Amino acid sequence: MISQKTRYALRALLYLVERGKGAPVQIGSIAETQQVPRKYLELIMLELKKAGIVTSVRGPAGGYRLARRPEDISFGEVIRTLEGPIALVPCASVNFYARCGDCHDEETCAIRKVMMIVRDTSAQILEGTSLAAAAGFEEAGETANGAVSATS
Repeated sequence: MISQKTRYALRALLYLVERGKGAPVQIGSIAETQQVPRKYLELIMLELKKAGIVTSVRGPAGGYRLARRPEDISFGEVIRTLEGPIALVPCASVNFYARCGDCHDEETCAIRKVMMIVRDTSAQILEGTSLAAAAGFEEAGETANGAVSATS
């Protein structure tokens, strides 16, 4: 499961896609509309800024905006920035590999093999889903697989 911090980050980023349209959005507006504690959101936005996902603009008309086009920022990038590896076990991670201490034979380990399939499938979906696509799901009332949600 992803943390509340990552869910807040994704909500804030989707708000920037939907409302920002390239213009800076004040953090107070993001916090209020997305129901995220402002102080916590400030820390999250700083992490996203360090990662090059958002930029900040100072001054009365300042705020945060995406550093790149929403089509170029994937859910996978955001999750890795805030959570670390997508893999459920360290031996299945591509970017954060570590051998499991209790593994008898990594080459034949069924757990590792299954977790690598899970990792690959999850990464494919998360890397293939941009902020722009996710914002489109919300606007269209669709789920990630294209089905119309019950609220439409």
